[in-house]
Amino acid sequence: MNRNEIVAELFRMRDKDYALMQAKIIPTVAADRIIGVRTPALRTFAKSLCKDSEIDGFLSCVPHQYFDEDQLHAFVISLEKDFDRCVKEVEAFLPFIDNWATCDQLLPKPFKKQPDRLLPHIQAWIMSDKTYTVRFAIGMLMQHFLGGNFDTKYADMVAEVRSEEYYINMMIAWYFATALAKHYDLALPYLEKKRLSGWTHNKAIQKSLESRRITDEQKIYLKTLKVR
Repeated sequence: MNRNEIVAELFRMRDKDYALMQAKIIPTVAADRIIGVRTPALRTFAKSLCKDSEIDGFLSCVPHQYFDEDQLHAFVISLEKDFDRCVKEVEAFLPFIDNWATCDQLLPKPFKKQPDRLLPHIQAWIMSDKTYTVRFAIGMLMQHFLGGNFDTKYADMVAEVRSEEYYINMMIAWYFATALAKHYDLALPYLEKKRLSGWTHNKAIQKSLESRRITDEQKIYLKTLKVR
């Protein structure tokens, strides 16, 4: 399928009520760019397109006109099995991402199996001047380096990020709230020593207080760390 045929199929799957809902929760995307295709349908469509010989033409057609094309693009890349090709496609697409939803739903499968090869790319992405490239880098650290392979050097990378961008700071807060849930003793000093900006610091605490993985005793102490 070429790009025009893909867009026509997206409109065929359109749910106008869903489009209205998405416009409310994704304010960085103009409402007239949202077709309104539900995520399960997009994922199914992406799987079929991975086998299409014309898919490279669609992937190279950026920036896309419609948000739903961006979502579809992210799902297609996420299904790529070859690490090197996947990184190449991710780096070609990242500069064109303009919203949190597409950024957070770009979850390439081969990255999980080869985190050591992924790390140098994360280190480059987190230094970007593009909002959603930085957000993606932090998301990759959260996805692939907060388990048994956690090291404070990864948390240092996130703590050193300074930005006025809401969607970057929200991801930093989300990262540290998750780090507290998984590695409380190692993550706590970042709040005790006030390593984050004031707003992000308090947002990380707020998200931690909402977590079921943080104990009541830990929550009581975290409340005392809020900054004014």
